[in-house]
Amino acid sequence: MSFPSKLRPFLYLAVGLVVGGAAAVMFRDSLPGEEGTPEERIAKLEVDLRRSQNRVLALEGNRRSGRTVQDGLRELKESYEMGRLISPDDLLRTFQPWVRDLSPIFDRIRVRDQKRQSDRIVGELTRKYDLTPAQQKTLGEWFKRKAEEDAKRFSDLAGQPGTTLEDLMRETRDDHWDTGLDAQMATVLSGEKLENFKHERLTEKTDRVQGDADMRLARVDAIVGLDDGQRDQVFNIMARGSVDYDPEMQLGGRVGDRNQEMLSVLRPEQQRAWEAEKERRRSEAQAEMEEIGMTLPSGWDALDDY
Repeated sequence: MSFPSKLRPFLYLAVGLVVGGAAAVMFRDSLPGEEGTPEERIAKLEVDLRRSQNRVLALEGNRRSGRTVQDGLRELKESYEMGRLISPDDLLRTFQPWVRDLSPIFDRIRVRDQKRQSDRIVGELTRKYDLTPAQQKTLGEWFKRKAEEDAKRFSDLAGQPGTTLEDLMRETRDDHWDTGLDAQMATVLSGEKLENFKHERLTEKTDRVQGDADMRLARVDAIVGLDDGQRDQVFNIMARGSVDYDPEMQLGGRVGDRNQEMLSVLRPEQQRAWEAEKERRRSEAQAEMEEIGMTLPSGWDALDDY
């Protein structure tokens, strides 16, 4: 059985939050330092401290709700055995206490991965704009702060009551490594170098926006059959709704609800075709999820990310 491509990320993320956290714990606990060294003693103290904190958190959680991760697992097992459908959001809520406890490890992993990418970007920008050592240091420190802030924001969201897997997927999808880079480079470069950077960045963003808008336009066209005038309108809507859209591209202001603006361009029969296709895909996705005893995530829309 193969799941629709939009469903796979939800399942991967749900499983990854659990398996990845467990792996991180085992990895951390497997590196205590050489026996008898200060590193070993510090590592053991950190483990003991974390265990004490865990017990305090568990007791506080029990006093507030009387529900533990073990209780959640037992309820999921009973629901599954009784034939009730389980939502990916149920998995997230069950393991959220572990996610919150393991967030420092997740944060370090995300910061490490972003640092590798930022080192490459700083090197590329140094080559293009002949950055001085001081400028490289400033840019590197900015990337480091951004990575730490991005990691903390994601971990806070993952551990926040009421967070859904859809929320986490959107955060992951909309989190661009270069968000804020333009403003930062304006403090690093000046004169002709800054103007060259702005021009190149606008070209890069334009290419991204055009590629994304073309892809989304093709998907809509395949479902409803747009005419030439509608294609132009839908392309502009998709472009203005892109996270990479820049007002200097001169396509008008940003869109509010991209889906609603796109629907307003369609004729009544096209709107019906769009809604029918959305329902068909949702029914198909739900049937495939039910085969493994699960239901779709809350707020899931088959054509939301068209």
